[in-house]
Amino acid sequence: MFEYIICNPADKIIFEDQCKALEKNIPNLIKCKLLVDVDESMIQEYILFGKKIDIHNDYYTNGIYIISELDLTPYFNKVK
Repeated sequence: MFEYIICNPADKIIFEDQCKALEKNIPNLIKCKLLVDVDESMIQEYILFGKKIDIHNDYYTNGIYIISELDLTPYFNKVK
């Protein structure tokens, strides 16, 4: 598993921007469910080549992070 810390604190707008960045920069990415917890934390689920990629907007830990079964750095090394 790969984990990427995006920022703290948790923030809905930054979370949505991060989701858009993944969708823009990773070809063949399949958007799945958006899960929302009672504290308004969110997890956007994606699938790429049968592997899970989840973006978390977590108010409990107060941060935004990605947990992925794939290494995502090759998709973002070219981004300036």
